[in-house]
Amino acid sequence: MRGSDAVAIFLNENSKIIVQGMTGSEGMKHTRRMLASGAQVVGGVNARKAGTKVDVDGVSLPVFATVAEAMGETDANVTVGFVPPAFTKDSVIEAVDAEIPLAVVITEGIPVHDTAAFWAYAQRKTVAVDGRDVAATRIVGPNCPGLISPGKSNAGIIPADITKAGRIGLVSKSGTLTYQMMYELRDFGFSTCVGIGGDPIIGTTHIDCLEAFQDDPETDAIVMIGEIGGDAEERAAAYIKEHVTKPVVGYVAGFTAPEGKTMGHAGAIVSGSSGTAQGKKEALEAAGVKVGKTPSETARLMRDIIAGS
Repeated sequence: MRGSDAVAIFLNENSKIIVQGMTGSEGMKHTRRMLASGAQVVGGVNARKAGTKVDVDGVSLPVFATVAEAMGETDANVTVGFVPPAFTKDSVIEAVDAEIPLAVVITEGIPVHDTAAFWAYAQRKTVAVDGRDVAATRIVGPNCPGLISPGKSNAGIIPADITKAGRIGLVSKSGTLTYQMMYELRDFGFSTCVGIGGDPIIGTTHIDCLEAFQDDPETDAIVMIGEIGGDAEERAAAYIKEHVTKPVVGYVAGFTAPEGKTMGHAGAIVSGSSGTAQGKKEALEAAGVKVGKTPSETARLMRDIIAGS
């Protein structure tokens, strides 16, 4: 997050969250879970229900017509989107127009050209930070579980009761593996866990999170979870080699995936030797990253690092 809120990474105890699509079934369910975890949810956005209030387990939350109105009334600096795929592009563009610092896009099944459109739109709307232009709105997702800074805030659908606050940073393409790693290392805890999503086009990348964790004084070591398809992990490996001094352990899902098949996420496809789990593992190991063959082995590698520090 920009300015004085730039601690943990992207999300902290000062984060004020609005929920686009809060009044829908998924939005309401996860608004309830975010509130129960201690997150500051301050309202929702639904133009058709603007001006009403929704009671969520005794908390009365106002519903606004637009993200800009919600920000003006509540000082919100995070939006979490549970908007149907057909309307997600417009909802993200609305958030970008309002220059909300963080937009978490949970929705899956968004057409790739829609994601490309709102991502490109976000890149054109910039603000000056420390003498350089950056996107006014950071997008996490789509097709992701969101992010959590345990004990501080929770924006998305990540369970808040499977780990605790600690000094490990986690960035993952897979929601399920995010949860598993949080649980595997629950006795150590995490500074922030970010599920970036596995679609072919996403907002925040492995590299973005690696840079933030490297700069974060609350993070001592990093777990990076990737999967087959594309070259994001290879590019992350190159970044780690040049810029990351903190210890990193990794896991790449898909060692047994057949060639030429899409596996789960829309971005997880292997073509020839490109995007294979073995190729990604070798690239990461060449950058000094210890890579586990299973999530549990990856957790053990992190335990060894922490025990030896």
